[in-house]
Amino acid sequence: MLSRDPLAHPEKLIRRVYAYVAYRIGDGPDAEDVTSETFERALRYRDTYDRSKGEPAAWLIGIARRCIAGAASMPPPASGPGAEHPAAGDLEEDTLRRITVAAGLAKLSERDRELLALRYGADLTVGQIGDLVELRPNAVEVALHRARERLAAVLAGSDEGESPASDVEAVRI
Repeated sequence: MLSRDPLAHPEKLIRRVYAYVAYRIGDGPDAEDVTSETFERALRYRDTYDRSKGEPAAWLIGIARRCIAGAASMPPPASGPGAEHPAAGDLEEDTLRRITVAAGLAKLSERDRELLALRYGADLTVGQIGDLVELRPNAVEVALHRARERLAAVLAGSDEGESPASDVEAVRI
């Protein structure tokens, strides 16, 4: 039987919300604060959660989006998503890739950054993203494809010889 409490198993939800927030505003104390605020609001309004409207992760990402929008004094992303665990590969190469992708993301439109953060930061499905941004799944797929293409074009201008299209997928939290 499924629990009616959307916060019954918070461990994975906390990681997903933090990953989304870190994609949007950068990792570190600010992302931790927004993640905490998200869960404070979720605890306060947990009785309003309706399982028929989506999974707890999507509900929490919706709350996180409002927390980010409400934080008007928050500075723009200074750094890209950070790793919670030591990198398995070459640390210098991984760090350079993260910095490059973060710089590329900063050059994209707000909408493109949001879509990429929802997909790769929060690891939401196309359907879940569509529900959050009020688009049909095929429109989300097209918008994500175009956002990845724009990011690849930005990255290609800054790093010749690499495969920039796969960099955004390689930089997950």
